[in-house]
Amino acid sequence: MSSSHGGTTAFDRLRARLDGQPHVCEACGFVDEAGEWEAATTGGTVEYRRECPSCGTETVRRHRL
Repeated sequence: MSSSHGGTTAFDRLRARLDGQPHVCEACGFVDEAGEWEAATTGGTVEYRRECPSCGTETVRRHRL
């Protein structure tokens, strides 16, 4: 079973939604349309991280499970 947002799990769908939008760096304003979010989980939370290719600032989206 798949979703219109890409992926079969809630994590896949959230990542696909994040990847589907251009990311504007809050630090320098660079618009990164090609980058992807990296996901990691500790069991209690899932973190999506993205690094700006222009200035290196890391953006983190954290969700509790």
